[in-house]
Order: sequence, then structure tokens, then C-alpha cells
Amino acid sequence: MFSNTEPVPTLFICNIVLIYGSVSVPLKSIEVQLEVKDHVATVVSTLIYENKEDKPIEAVFVFPLPGDAAVCHFSAKIGQTEIVAQVKEKQEAREEYDDALSSGQQAFLLEESEQSPDIFSLKVGSLPPGESASIRLEYVIELAVEADDGLRFCLPAVLNPRYQPQGASVQVTSVPASQVPYTLSFSARVSSPRPISKVESSCSLDPLQYLNTEQTQATVKLAAGHKFDRDVELLIYYKDAHQPTAVVEAGQASAKPGTLMGDPVVMLSLYPEFPQAVMSSLASCGEFVFLLDRSGSMDCPTDNSEQQETRIGSARDTLLLLLKSLPMGCYFNIYSFGSTYKHIFPKSVEYSEKTMEEALKKVGEMTADLGGTEILQPLKHIYSQPCIPNQPRQLFVFTDGEVWNTKEITSLVKNNSAFHRCFSFGIGEGASSALINGLAKEGGGHAQFITGTERMQPKVMQSLRFALQPAVQDISVTWDLPKGVSVTVLSPPISAIFQGQRSLVYAQLTGQVGAAPSHSELTRLQPRRDPLLELVSLQKASGCWLLDPALAAVLGKKSKKVEKAKPSAEVWATILALMWLHGFKVDAKEEWELLAMKAVSWLRAQKAPCVTECIEAGNTLLGCKVQKDALGL
Repeated sequence: MFSNTEPVPTLFICNIVLIYGSVSVPLKSIEVQLEVKDHVATVVSTLIYENKEDKPIEAVFVFPLPGDAAVCHFSAKIGQTEIVAQVKEKQEAREEYDDALSSGQQAFLLEESEQSPDIFSLKVGSLPPGESASIRLEYVIELAVEADDGLRFCLPAVLNPRYQPQGASVQVTSVPASQVPYTLSFSARVSSPRPISKVESSCSLDPLQYLNTEQTQATVKLAAGHKFDRDVELLIYYKDAHQPTAVVEAGQASAKPGTLMGDPVVMLSLYPEFPQAVMSSLASCGEFVFLLDRSGSMDCPTDNSEQQETRIGSARDTLLLLLKSLPMGCYFNIYSFGSTYKHIFPKSVEYSEKTMEEALKKVGEMTADLGGTEILQPLKHIYSQPCIPNQPRQLFVFTDGEVWNTKEITSLVKNNSAFHRCFSFGIGEGASSALINGLAKEGGGHAQFITGTERMQPKVMQSLRFALQPAVQDISVTWDLPKGVSVTVLSPPISAIFQGQRSLVYAQLTGQVGAAPSHSELTRLQPRRDPLLELVSLQKASGCWLLDPALAAVLGKKSKKVEKAKPSAEVWATILALMWLHGFKVDAKEEWELLAMKAVSWLRAQKAPCVTECIEAGNTLLGCKVQKDALGL
């Protein structure tokens, strides 16, 4: 530990180097192995350091972790000595660490920041001269879903320096990762009940390698020569993204049955796609409050290229689009913050030509000139304003995420979650995932990250569409389980589901029914073939489909909704099958084009008078926009 008489250590925050006084302990290599199972990722990082000095040292390493990650393993190895961490109360752990150092023993202390859950510090004590230290850290995290249905994983290269007001602990600094020698190895394995359509990244990747014919398992890794000078971001896309899935994992054989670790657990994923009829009915009311970061760091470029656009400039352009897109009859206000905060109107005003023009003029004058980053006080002021009757409050927060008191901020949002929704936007590399994801999670909204050369406007407008759309409420989950099996739901109840927002339900399964899957195996509760092949297998030789539960299952709909009375059940079922193919499987048209032609011939032979009516009803049921002409009818 550092006493008041010792020199203040310089902390380089780039997953790169340990610094103590003027003594450097370079990070020689980083190896990261990512395993994604449907929507959950397990990350294993191995970091190797070497003390090139001629005396033992104590060093500090500060690094970022996702704010909602659960650390499940930490170990350190020096020479032949390996230390596996135990979870203890913070004060007790610190005392044991100090005792170990005073007695000349090797010791490690891993701590989460008091202010922000996405900052961890590692203290390495008594690292002998010429010795290497190997650190292994494992954590689990739910992956955020993007507006285009991709799942986002980010390995931060840089933890931006957090703004800290006067009187707070020592300010940490950072250096560019490209200035320090290192090696990075990164690989990912993806498994899902659904086929994996693609994996994209802001960095160069080797080609995606599928591990089975169903394309439900794949591996990918960084291309050779990657420089860890920016975040490594992966976007994972599954086919049939809006189909509900259930992933089951067996309990540990060594654990007692009836306990959480001994029983199988299930993860149910709900990511519905609303019918177009619902999506087109945008609300014409609401109180829209925009909170814009105007701290000095917002004057930085939006990416690492030589483009001149700054974060504040991109935010101004985005506010222009937002203000132009608000519906008549709503209310709005714009706040900006730095060391202090400002607002355009004393309280939210009704949206009109006059108020819009006044706001646009002031937005155009905004610069990154308000100093530090104090988001807590403007949030308190916003929440102190009474809500406007029949105008649901929607809060949009724009920041590059460089704050020091994340826990206090997200707690405030949570305490006011019953009165508003919060949409958050992390701008630039190194934005705090704890802050951005925490604001959206506690505020029941949606989080977006704008990195690299991405434009802010499309993502923000997507969130505005979410804010203007209705939510599904009064949700209940019914479990249809085999006899002898019961379920205990571990997650809080779902109160509402919004378009573009995923909900995960975790549950413990108790009882016996056949053999459980292996610990590492992913399965569905009821494994099935690819939906396209399933639909094809249900077609009759004549070309038609029958109206039955099997067809409803392929369409992802309840039998009662699909089997509503129609003039002809077979005609209705065949039209639904054709619409699903044209609406959701157009990329595989070469596979089903001939059998679809046979189905169309069958329909023509029926001379049914209800085809147009069925197509309209089918678009509403399936949530697509398939035209009669496209079907060949």
C-alpha cells in the first residue's frame, strides 16, 4: 500500500504497463479467449508481466472491465507459486494484503473501484527482480443488443481518465497503447441454438470458421499484426434473431441436487419483433429531455482518424435531427453539463415552430467549454421537475463516459425509473460501459455506443423510434415442463417489453427427467431442425400446407393466433407459409423457389376468393410487408 510519504504512482491505463514511481513493469503479452453462448459471454484474459529491475517492487495495474460483468475467477502465478483468489470483505482483504507484504510474502489484491464498477485495480506485491508474473482473470457478461440486432462485445484498449472533482482520490492518467511494446492474442468461439449469420469487427479478422453443418458453432480470431491501439469490438449476428430461445446447462456433478449449482439452469431469451401495424402507430405525446455532455473531452475527434469532426460537433448535428423529428403536441427541453450545467428553458415547453427554432439556435452555439464532467447535479434537477400529465418522460443522455461516480448516478436513475425511460449514448473509444449500460438498464431504455467511424445519427434516431413506440405490458411467462420437473424463476419479473430490447429470464430446474446435457453443452428444451427445413418438411405433395400446431411453431406464433377461422384452412396455412418464406428467408430463395411455385399453382387451382384478405391478415400476424404480387398471385 502507498503511504503519504511515498511518491504518487503513475498509472498507465491501457492494459499495457505497470508503473511504480519511475520503475516500469512492462506487460509482455495479453491472451484473451472469448466464449459466447447465445447471449452470454465468458471472457478469460491472461496477462504476463516482467520485473526488469534489480529489486523487488510493488506495482499497481488499473484496467477496465464491463460494469455489469461478474468476475468468477482470478489467479496469479510467479515462478512455480500459484495463488487463487478468494472473495473477502474489502477491508479484510486489504489487511491481509498488507500483512503479507510486511512479512516479505508475494501477494496480489484485486479490487473494484468505489465509484465505478467498470474500473478494477490490481496490486502486485513483492515481485522479485527478473521474475515474470502471470495473471488470469475470468468474467461473465450478458452481451448488449444493438439496434440492428447484433450482439456487441467490446474489449477496451483504453480506460479514459475519469473526471474527479476537487477532494476526490488521485487523478489517473493514460498513454496511447501504440507507444508501448506488447503482443495480443484474441480468439472467440460462438455457440447458439440458431445459425450464426456473421461476425463483424472494427478490427481485421480472419475468416469465420464454422464448426458444424448447422452453422450454430463457429470460431474467429484477430488477423495477424493487429495493434491494440483501439477497442476490439465484435458484433455477432444470428439468423432468426427474433425467435425465442432457451439454453439449458446441467448442474455440476459434484454439487448436491436441489442446490443452484447442482440443478440444471435455463436461460430464456425474448427478443420479439412487433407487427408492422403496431410499429407504425407512433405516439404523438411525451416529454423529451436531452442531456448533452459539454466537458472538455467532447472536443476530441470522434475516432482515431485524421477527420476533423469532433464529438460535440456530431452531438450538435444529432440534436438537429432529433428536434426536427419530434411530434407536434409533445414537450421538450435540452440540458448541457460539464463542471456546471445549463438548460435552454427553465422547464420543458410545448414543441412548436417557435420553441424549436429557439432551441436550434442555442444548440448551434454549444461548444465543449464547460470543464469537467458532473452529470449527477443536472440529473437531480431534471428529476426534481414535476412530470407533465399524459406526457411520458423520455431522457436521452449523450456522453463520452468519463465520470468518476457511476454507482451514484445509476442509483439515482433507478430510484426514478418509475417516472421515465432513459436512453444513453457512449461517444468515442473508452466510454464507460458501466455508465452507458447502467443508465439504460436502470432507466428501462436502450444503450448505444458510437465508436470508430460510426455515425451517431442513425443510432440515435433508432432510439427515438423506440421511445415513440408503445410497449407490451401485463406480461406473464408460462412454463410447459415434463412431469416431475418444477421451475424456480431467478430473475425479476418482466414488467414491459419494447421493440429492440431483449429480456432474459433465468430459472432453476428441479426434478428428474432423463439424462441432463453435459456441463459445456448447449441445447434447446426441445431441439429442432432449421426452421426453413422444418417448414419444407410440412409441405404436402400437392404443394399446400395444413393448419396445425407444427406450422405455428415454425412461424414462431401461438397455435390459437394462427388457427383463427378462415374461409379455407389450407389456403390460409399455405399463404402464411409462402409469406414467411418471402418475408424472412429471401436470402435462401434458391432453396425454396421451386416448392413455392408448386404452392402457388395449388392456390390458383383452389380459386379461393379470400386471398387478399389472408395476405393482409398474414402481414399483421407475421409482422412483415409481403405484397400479393411478390407471391405470384
